[in-house]
Amino acid sequence: MSAPGPVVCVVGPTASGKSALAEEVAARLESSVVSVDAMQVYRGMDVGTAKTPPAERRVPLLMVDVVDPTEDYSVRLFQRDARSVVDGLLSAGRVPVLCGGTGLYLNAVIDDMEFPAGEKGCASRERYERLAAERGAPALHALLAERDPESAALIHPNNVRRVVRALEMLDEGVSYARHHEGLHERAARYDARLWGLTMSRERLYRRIDERVDAMVDQGLLEEVRELASRGLTAELSAGQAIGYKELLAALVGETSLEEAVELVKRRTRRYAKRQLSWFRHDGRVRWIDLDETSLDQAATRIVEDAGREAHGTI
Repeated sequence: MSAPGPVVCVVGPTASGKSALAEEVAARLESSVVSVDAMQVYRGMDVGTAKTPPAERRVPLLMVDVVDPTEDYSVRLFQRDARSVVDGLLSAGRVPVLCGGTGLYLNAVIDDMEFPAGEKGCASRERYERLAAERGAPALHALLAERDPESAALIHPNNVRRVVRALEMLDEGVSYARHHEGLHERAARYDARLWGLTMSRERLYRRIDERVDAMVDQGLLEEVRELASRGLTAELSAGQAIGYKELLAALVGETSLEEAVELVKRRTRRYAKRQLSWFRHDGRVRWIDLDETSLDQAATRIVEDAGREAHGTI
């Protein structure tokens, strides 16, 4: 039995033009864009996650503004909700257009992957977080190394959140290392057509720096200040997002705004490299070099591959 679809997926590094291309493809296919971004799910995190403003959207943008930033929203919950959206579009005869740079979230939707529950507030998580607070990150990592050396070798000792998650998974009978090993070897849930955007590193980095400057001009600091007044902290998952974490630190005087902005640029460039590495590991991705191909040409190619009649142009 063939997998349902097609499902178009536009992926690649941040600031590469994914949103514009995905929106054009969805418009031609008379469908919707499904955001596959770990941070666009949060309400009020608009400027720093580069959400297309509602007034500028040509097609519906789904899987954004799902929860408040103070809520815990895992990849398992995202998988459940996004698949419901994708299945709804397919049932209506539409071609879903997934768009984003969070590789794990994309794979969680289009491939057969299972995630342990591990909900916030469970006794296991609270116990490990308390241990980290009382004895420090090295002690928590040492516990993981004792119980699961392979997983400990993959996680930095200071990454308390991930060490806690690995210990939780062990309690549920799942090894982080074994799970990590199989991230790129899964059965497909949908007939997914993956298209990756690339360009010269110099051009990409220039676009990243310009985007960060534009975000500051568009009110990123004010957005972070408002979210902080509503309870956003760097300890929350949403508060770990690049752009928010650094400006939260600037708001409390840990760094200057200028230093925070430069750190955002540097971390975003590093994140872009990790995104490219993730998607290049997935042999299904067909790459479009935007140094050689226009967005209009790219959209035409993707729409034709989806097997539907195109409508309109960029």
